[in-house]
Amino acid sequence: MVMHFFRRGRGGAVAVPEQKASATGRVISMASGTARSGAIWSARDVGSMTRLGFSGNPIGFRCVKLIAEAGAALPLVCQDAERRYDAHPVIDLMRRPNPGQGRAELFEALYGQILLSGNGYVEAVVREQGLPGELHVLRSDRMSIVPGADGWPVAYDYTVGGRTHRFDMSGHPDPICHIKAFHPQDDHYGLSPMQAAAVAVDVHNAASSWSKALLDNAARPSGAIIYKGADGQGALSPDQYDRLVSEMESHHQGARNAGRPMLLEGGLDWKPMGFSPSDMEFHSTKQAAAREIAVAFGVPPMLLGIPGDATYANYQEAHRAFYRLTVLPLATRVSAAIAYWLSHHLGAAIELRPDLDQIPALAAERDQQWQRIGAAQFLSDAEKRALLGLPPLAEA
Repeated sequence: MVMHFFRRGRGGAVAVPEQKASATGRVISMASGTARSGAIWSARDVGSMTRLGFSGNPIGFRCVKLIAEAGAALPLVCQDAERRYDAHPVIDLMRRPNPGQGRAELFEALYGQILLSGNGYVEAVVREQGLPGELHVLRSDRMSIVPGADGWPVAYDYTVGGRTHRFDMSGHPDPICHIKAFHPQDDHYGLSPMQAAAVAVDVHNAASSWSKALLDNAARPSGAIIYKGADGQGALSPDQYDRLVSEMESHHQGARNAGRPMLLEGGLDWKPMGFSPSDMEFHSTKQAAAREIAVAFGVPPMLLGIPGDATYANYQEAHRAFYRLTVLPLATRVSAAIAYWLSHHLGAAIELRPDLDQIPALAAERDQQWQRIGAAQFLSDAEKRALLGLPPLAEA
């Protein structure tokens, strides 16, 4: 609804259109600061976090891959208020969204962008009317929002190689579908699990670097031979040193000499060496950091092979919790946003959602729900279908 009011200018009264909008839109802040401590932390931009937390960290890599691949593999159902469709233009578009990707590849890229940056952008190659001809997932590190006077995005700038393409959002339907995670301190961009796990990623990477440096520069031998002469001297003669080295190489090195006892003479003493308590602490610190990364992404540590986790009684329970608490909420939210966006292109309301009946990890609890609802004699068939998320039957 557009309203007008008049203001006094140099030429007299001038009509100024006023668009209805949120009262807080004009004071939305684009900036968000992060507190810094005395420790040295890596950069928190999307590119740095992707390089350090995904490409350079096995725990972050596996968490993103697990969630993205599991979400992309979920079968989707397309329906409206009246029926569930076996054939529909939206289903055809999802089956092959662009010449280079299928449905699974498109959604895996989209979920990966959301997990790494907190933002997912889908571009519609718009035809003259109807559904888009193609869908493409755009890299979130190349996208920036152009806010309007009311605080809402009026355009998106996509920058590659010094060249910028602007997607105008003033028309209808929108060429860009922006899916963002919740961020309590940013009105335009989402907060990713990778950013929440940034401290744990730094600790895990630092522990790995320390271990590698230990192997390269300060690896400890299994022990040391100490010489104490009869007159108190602590140095071997050249002949004695060469003989000792020769004896060690010929009789106490290699697999065939493993466990062979050593005969020491002439004031020689053997002192075994091992890792100090501080060295062993790095190993437990690295495991704790790996667990924190998994917790930030919502992946049970048991699924990542992290030892010492006893939260779930068995692997099956951890797998079910992974789907119920992590994969399904993300997939449901993303598919609903894309369905709403495509409904504007189509000109008719449609719904996309994961098909819970075809998820093996949830088969047991789904069977229990079907039995419980099916045995409820006080419910009609229409009420039972509504409880199961099914559209009503078409009247004959």
